[in-house]
Order: sequence, then structure tokens, then C-alpha cells
Amino acid sequence: MVTVAGEGFEDSISSVISAPKGPEDRPTVGDWLLVDASSRNLVRILDRTSLFKRLAPGDDRRLQLIAANVDTLFVVTSCNQDFNVARIERYLVLAREVGVRPIVVLTKADLSTTSGLFLEAAQALQAGLQVQLVNARDPESVSDLSAFCKFGETIALVGSSGVGKSTLVNTLKGTDDIATQPVRESDGKGLHTTTVRQMHRISIGPQGGGWLVDTPGMRELKMSEVSAGVAELFDDIVALSLECRFSNCTHAGEPDCAIRAAIAQGTLEHDRFARWQKLAAEDEVNSDNAMLSRGRQRKVRRKS
Repeated sequence: MVTVAGEGFEDSISSVISAPKGPEDRPTVGDWLLVDASSRNLVRILDRTSLFKRLAPGDDRRLQLIAANVDTLFVVTSCNQDFNVARIERYLVLAREVGVRPIVVLTKADLSTTSGLFLEAAQALQAGLQVQLVNARDPESVSDLSAFCKFGETIALVGSSGVGKSTLVNTLKGTDDIATQPVRESDGKGLHTTTVRQMHRISIGPQGGGWLVDTPGMRELKMSEVSAGVAELFDDIVALSLECRFSNCTHAGEPDCAIRAAIAQGTLEHDRFARWQKLAAEDEVNSDNAMLSRGRQRKVRRKS
């Protein structure tokens, strides 16, 4: 079942879709479709400019599509206990892998007395990374984000539940028709206000007419087939590794290891190095599993 908007369609319809060959052949939010007007059947999915996907939680073999044709990714987190460098980096890796412009949006800046520290921590994740401090309820505060809300542009919002994604969507739309819920004060965690991925038309911005994709909070974000994104986000560490004496250096105890030298000199944080190792290792394992899974699926299709 797919909800479709377009000329000749009233609100939403159920479109009959032929059995797809694989997960990426299924329509997902943000897709542009060619649909037969009389039968309401899907003819084909138009070529995508970008596609966000992840391994489904609890299942290393099933691929889950998140959003397609995204131009800008708002990585939304708040200036409180939700702020988590490792989680933000995972979203940034996805954006770099897909080739989409990431913007880190720090919400609830009006409720924090240390918002500047959160800003510095986010900016330190990568040189040139754009970071915005906002009060998601204040149109003036989010006005800088409207520069990305251009006609024909699609913005996707990702982040944990309770960080203010739905509030931000309401403000950018100029409405309050999306329900929001309070967070627990003890740990800053929120309930899943948004339970499905959906698109909203933007009414503000230089030209207006863009689209926002609101996504549910993701409790698990596994890395798979994102080696290019990892390398781009951690390009400083990759460059250092090329200076090691041995090309297969594990950075554990080999002599003349440039990475260990940088850590000792204080020019590279050990925590950042550890996060890079973890993401790279996770991506390698999951990518190998995904390749094996596709091979098994091809064998099954050939037999059938």
C-alpha cells in the first residue's frame, strides 16, 4: 500500500504494486512514481537522486528504505541528555555516503544555559559542518533553516524521539497540525509522536513549495555498505593512517604508527579514533553479511 499525491489523485489512494525484485525496487517516502491514471497501478519508480537505507533493527539481512530524493538532511538533536556524538556521527556517515548535504540542528537552545558547548562539540565533528542552534517553536529562530526550503527541494529530518522534530516541522510549515508530546525530564527521552515516515509541504522559505520528510525516532542505526561515508567523515584519521610505516597497520602496537603518535601528541582524540574503528569494523562485518545474503537470494531466484 502506497500513499500517493499528484494531479488527479484525491488525498491518498491504495496503489496496487507488482511484486518487486528486491527491497530497493519498492517505493519509499520521497519517491517520484509513474502511475497509470486508470488502473492506479505503479508503472515504475523514477530515477532517484539519493536513497537513505539501513539494516532493519534485529535483522541483519533485511534492508529498510528510509527516504529517497533527499537534498538536505537535518540531523536533529537537543541541547540536553539526548546529545550523543556517536549517534550524530552515524547520521553524518549516512549523509556523506549518499551524497546529501547534512545540517546538524540543535534544538531547545532556549532551555539550555550551555548551548554554546553543544554547538562547539557538534562543529568539531568535521571541518565545515553546518550547525544551527534553534528554538524549534520560534519561527524567527528557525528562519535560517528556511534557506534550504526551496521549491523542488526535499529535506529529511532524523533524530531521536523527543528532540523536537515534529515541533520543527510544524514551525517550518507554519501550522500546528502535527501532534507533539512532552519528554521525560529525568533523561530527556520522548515518546514516538511520529510513527510513520511522511511528507509535508513547506509553506515558507525563499520560494516555498519544498517538502519535509519527518521520520520516526530510530533506536538502532546499523552501519552497512557505507565505507565511503566513514572515510569522508573521518578523513583526518584516514589521512593519518596513510603515514603509518605499515600499510596494514592495526594501530595497536606496530612501530611508527602515525595514529598512535597523533594521540600521544594530543592532535587526535582517542575517543574519536575509537569511534572510527568501531564504525569501520561494523560496516565491514555488516557489508560482508549483506553481500552473502544477496548471493543466497540470487541463487533462490535462479532455482525458482
